[in-house]
Amino acid sequence: MVNADAEISRFLKGRRAVLTPRLVGLPEGVNRRRVRGLRREEVALRAGVSVDYYTRIEQGRGGRVSASVLDAIADALMMSGVERGYLHDLADAGARGPAEPAGDGRCVPPEAPRPRVRPALVALVDAVDRVPAMVLGRSLDLLVWNRMTGRLWPGVDDLPESELNLARMVFRDDDAEVPHVDPEAMRRALVAKLRVESARDPDDPRLCAVVMDLRRRSTRFAELWGEAEVSEHPFGVHRLLHPEVGELELHYSKAVLPGDSGQVLMTYCAEPGSPSEERLGRLARTPAPASGE
Repeated sequence: MVNADAEISRFLKGRRAVLTPRLVGLPEGVNRRRVRGLRREEVALRAGVSVDYYTRIEQGRGGRVSASVLDAIADALMMSGVERGYLHDLADAGARGPAEPAGDGRCVPPEAPRPRVRPALVALVDAVDRVPAMVLGRSLDLLVWNRMTGRLWPGVDDLPESELNLARMVFRDDDAEVPHVDPEAMRRALVAKLRVESARDPDDPRLCAVVMDLRRRSTRFAELWGEAEVSEHPFGVHRLLHPEVGELELHYSKAVLPGDSGQVLMTYCAEPGSPSEERLGRLARTPAPASGE
């Protein structure tokens, strides 16, 4: 799905552009800078490699780059742990051989059915009835969810299977309503997560199909994909807006399911004694509106 050399180039240029000499402890200099962020020679100096070698790496001509050099570049560019892993995953993908993109530089999505969930896991999600719980696939497919998830995200129970994907639900059209206090932050987080997965498993046909479909159907998704941001959060807080109970501040946790092809169990809960706990409880006790209301 990705051309590793091109993605390494895009990613390193993007990281270099957001840093300043002051931020990394280098003198500003007296000459006006022609580029945003750090110069290549400044990154090379911080990484302890030659300017020529760093330039070749950034241009996708570095060949097989050792893990120690990748770590030195990651340190020089002040990468997070997720960004560092992404760089290593891209390098590993490049070492396995070049991708075969279509004429527009994108892969041709193969037939890619949605993953299936073990019956025992389906039963577990169904048994959780006090909080929203769901199973997500590597490409953010919504594979299984319980009644409370259906109450938290109105309309999810009525979606066709082809649209049961968190990214597709958010980017269905560029004016789609997103049940989040900060919809743009949610969009960015989903794209950044898909980018991480695209380097971790670039040959996954389902992931390829979802990303390519979204790049073609959503202008905003394509723009965010081009920014090459990467992040993933195993836990955190989402602030959601619900049409029946109002604002909900919910803690989420994600647990990777070993042996289930990258599937993740995700649950929400509210702070005990908080207004969100009361609102979530009220949502649980209230029957869902009939379809079409």
